[in-house]
Amino acid sequence: MEYKSTIKSRPYLYKQTKKASALINQGMEVDCLKEKSLEENIFQLESEARKKEIASIIISRLSGVDKYIIDKIENSNIETSKILVLYTIIKNDRLFFEFINEVYREKILLKDLYIRDKDFSNFFQSKKEQSEKVASWSEYTFKKLKQVYIRILFESGLIANQKGDREIRMPIIDYDVKEYLYKIGEKAYINAILGIV
Repeated sequence: MEYKSTIKSRPYLYKQTKKASALINQGMEVDCLKEKSLEENIFQLESEARKKEIASIIISRLSGVDKYIIDKIENSNIETSKILVLYTIIKNDRLFFEFINEVYREKILLKDLYIRDKDFSNFFQSKKEQSEKVASWSEYTFKKLKQVYIRILFESGLIANQKGDREIRMPIIDYDVKEYLYKIGEKAYINAILGIV
């Protein structure tokens, strides 16, 4: 999976993803979400362009997971549900996954439970050195990526605050869901989020 910076305009979308999961659980095909969004404004958005865009983002995230995960996004406790939406995002975005794995997870393992501005700078600098594509991005792109990463971490419950030194909250996920993700080969993703080896 190649590096991309599209996440900078793609928020967490928890409520919308949960709504889409409910519709899929009722029998709708994932691919029909865009049509439903345009016809019935299921995500309550103002413009046609935004209706299409949000539906497309959610389709690409939910297309990568199975019915069990979609069911659990709708029907499990809020902590687990939020972690699963985060999981759909990191499955779709290599750079954000690497941030969760190399920065967030490492912080938990080292018991340094704060994410600081320098952690973002160091991470992006390291990626620029590893990838010509990432090195070609503008400073504005990195600024936007940092803002979106912080917002997603906050909204998914992984950090307690968005300003200053951001305190890490230990994520909670239902045991059965974690075991299921292990069984289907998704250990790397879930261990990154949970901060375990």
